[in-house]
Amino acid sequence: MTTALVELTDVSKFYGNIKALEGVSLQVYPGEITCVLGDNGAGKSTLIKIVSGLHQHDGGTYRIEGEEVRHASPREALDRGIATVYQDLAVVPLMPVWRNFFLGSEPRKGRGPFKRLDVHTMRETTRSELLRMGIDLRDVDQPIGTLSGGERQCVAIARAVYFGAKVLVLDEPTAALGVKQSGVVLKYVAAARDAGLGVVLITHNPHHAHLVGDRFVLLKRGAMAGSHAKAEITLDELTRQMAGGSELEQLSHELRRTTAADR
Repeated sequence: MTTALVELTDVSKFYGNIKALEGVSLQVYPGEITCVLGDNGAGKSTLIKIVSGLHQHDGGTYRIEGEEVRHASPREALDRGIATVYQDLAVVPLMPVWRNFFLGSEPRKGRGPFKRLDVHTMRETTRSELLRMGIDLRDVDQPIGTLSGGERQCVAIARAVYFGAKVLVLDEPTAALGVKQSGVVLKYVAAARDAGLGVVLITHNPHHAHLVGDRFVLLKRGAMAGSHAKAEITLDELTRQMAGGSELEQLSHELRRTTAADR
């Protein structure tokens, strides 16, 4: 059986007396997309911070390829192959696409006082890596701020793949995008999956999740509200559980217009 790239078992996180997460479990396998769904305040952000090494968990176990870990920093998580792409992308808008692609990891050439950035390599590598992911930009010299939100997300995904990520964590990549741009981003999420990465897709949109997901973890107020493989749940049922299920039915009943027959 394939070992999970990332496995969280009964993970909990507390901030003083506040329970942010309690008893949350998920598995991420190579070539699969695990979707984490929940409304605002469900615990999605806390889960991202634990997986990405920003915060440490207080209970449960966190394993990478079977080895129990406790990351001390995002750099340590990145060194283990966990790349996180946040919703508010860390880019420098006025810098060209190729410069943002290599930001913080720029290759250099020459020696001593003659050492300088290898601009040619960065340009060509950025162009070829984006094309390999199916992203055909007009010009990698254009400022990344001139790209659409969807295109910037795609550049970030291609960058993570190029720098050797094994697991790609995506924080609400389609939240601020229209239908067409969301479709473009989901296409590249699927391309990362097809490249053999394990993907964690954080979202509150069950339609997007069901389109690409292989596994679904539902969070509610910091706790597990469900865990399903794609074959076990329909889009309608996923949407119903995401919307609150019986709570939504109760609300619908309470909001139902009173008719003359009811008086």
